[in-house]
Amino acid sequence: MKKTLTFSLLACAALTPLYAQHAITLTPLEITSTPLKSNELQATEAVEIYTAEDIKNAHAKDLYEFLNTQTSLIAMPSYGNPFTQKLDMRGYGIGDGYQNIVVTINGRRLNNIDMVPQLLSSVASESIEKIEIIKSSGIVANGDGANAGVINITTKQTNEKEVSLFGGAYGTFGASAYLGHNEEQFALSAGLQTQKSDGIRTIDAEGNKDRNKLTNGTFALTYNPLESLEFRYGAMFSRSDVIYGGSMTQEEYNNNATQQGTVDYGFGPNPSTASRQKYATNALSAGVSYIPSQNLSLNLDANREKKKSEYVTYDSRADYLYDSAKLSLDFENDTFAASVGADLFDGTRDSHATSYAPTNETTKENIALYLIARATFGAHAIKAGVRGEKVTYGYSDAATNIDDKHTLYGAELGYNYAFDKENSLFASYAHAYQAPDIDRFFTITYPAPTFTRTVLFNGFINPMKSDTLTLGYNNLTPSNKFKISLYYIDLKDEIYYYSDPTHIASKNTNIDRSYKYGFELYDRYLLSDTLSATLNYNYVQAIIKEELQNGENYADNKLPGVSNHNAKATLSYMPNRHAMIALTQIYRSKAYAMNDFANNFAQKQEAFTSTDLSASYAKNNWEIFAKINNLFNQKNGLWIEDDAIYPVNFTTTAIAGLKLKY
Repeated sequence: MKKTLTFSLLACAALTPLYAQHAITLTPLEITSTPLKSNELQATEAVEIYTAEDIKNAHAKDLYEFLNTQTSLIAMPSYGNPFTQKLDMRGYGIGDGYQNIVVTINGRRLNNIDMVPQLLSSVASESIEKIEIIKSSGIVANGDGANAGVINITTKQTNEKEVSLFGGAYGTFGASAYLGHNEEQFALSAGLQTQKSDGIRTIDAEGNKDRNKLTNGTFALTYNPLESLEFRYGAMFSRSDVIYGGSMTQEEYNNNATQQGTVDYGFGPNPSTASRQKYATNALSAGVSYIPSQNLSLNLDANREKKKSEYVTYDSRADYLYDSAKLSLDFENDTFAASVGADLFDGTRDSHATSYAPTNETTKENIALYLIARATFGAHAIKAGVRGEKVTYGYSDAATNIDDKHTLYGAELGYNYAFDKENSLFASYAHAYQAPDIDRFFTITYPAPTFTRTVLFNGFINPMKSDTLTLGYNNLTPSNKFKISLYYIDLKDEIYYYSDPTHIASKNTNIDRSYKYGFELYDRYLLSDTLSATLNYNYVQAIIKEELQNGENYADNKLPGVSNHNAKATLSYMPNRHAMIALTQIYRSKAYAMNDFANNFAQKQEAFTSTDLSASYAKNNWEIFAKINNLFNQKNGLWIEDDAIYPVNFTTTAIAGLKLKY
């Protein structure tokens, strides 16, 4: 019945007469989140750009869902936690790929100093103006960790006023409000979002569910007392409380993915089957720009973020304090642009005492200088830049006081040739690096026969370094936006966690040599005034070239957690100017389980498949919408190792809602 419904919708979309009253055209979108402005056609690297309209039409309940269904990125809940999901791009793997992507919101980094993924759940989708994904580029302006690239998010500063409500299956409810006011001398915006779910999976013998709730708030103010002077102020907060189920065996997963499960990470004779985390973050930002002439600007931005993470299940608490500042001098005219600047970051994590570790403080400090420039002459554009960064670590507890430091260098070189106003060819090279996060210096072991949790100092490990070559072609017409790129990445000291089957020799360490290659294809085609199709396809191979660990030779093995094929296709149909129906198909091929560096586990990461259907009707200042995720009830999961599976998007869910604009 469901398949019949889908095929009927496709047939309807293809055969119904054209009713749209206004033609839609595609134009190259501007890249505005970097100091060197350009657009999709002129870019010297592979880019994806998504606007507020794209986000609205996707009707995703959060930013993770939008990235996972509409972009080339992969997002998966971190060991089942839906609020801190792991990201992957260009074959760095669902295990550690998120640490090779720098994520910023209005210039503030969301990357953490430990192994906690970027908290994208703290960013309300309704507040976003634009998302720019810049691949294998950004090391010069963004620094440490930009090996796969950067995701730059900018928020709205408009005159919009919007309220949104939605509800759905499994006690899902969400509400948001956005208020914007923009005048000649100042712009003000504020947003509030809340959502909750009663849960799908059972987590204990009493029948409790994996429930969660989340609240976010944003505030931004820009004031221009003079044409040459701008002041900026911003504040964000996020509060989350999530209970998420543990892992389960293959048999339990096959029989009923909503059940409790009997294992968690595969460790210990009496493991916990669920985790509860409370997370709170507060961020303040302030900035000033002095613009003495039309071509020159001096910019200073500073941020402070305080975070508190509490894993209630394990009585584990940590307090974070991040201070950062960026100073840049930017020049731009019609043919040349340049930016020289300095970055400073000071991050501290205070961990409270637990039954397996003493009270301790771990710090990571980054100081960097950079220079980047872009020149345009006729059909040619050249970009070049360099960055030097010093990273310093410190760890102290009652008995230990140790430190380490590294000096790292990054570089970018890019070229774009525009054949005409619709076609361009580009090539780029980037030398990037990733300094280890502070968790990499410690190892948690569960030695038999007691399986007692123990934290040991692992020792400082090497930073990762990468060299990436990309060649691409763009064809951007009013009815078709086509992009293709090929890339090769050579890596030294790729960082990973060696998981010893005996749980004795496990440790964080480096892969001596590895490489990745692949190609990416994006095509958005307006078949008619009412019908459009979008395809986002990525092919990648991630290979370990040299690595010997604990007597095991991993040479020529594939990096686990990397799917060779990742495809997302959307068919959108507008029967009239007010209505839209969209059908999205997601597919990721099989991969080795996340800990399977030897490529010999009995179980693999199964293919991920989901079909989503959404519909909306908007008129004047209101809109109603509905969405069904995983229409055919496909079962999906995250494989850590044999019989350690976390169900993900494993059942059909649905929401319906209303938006009001003023």
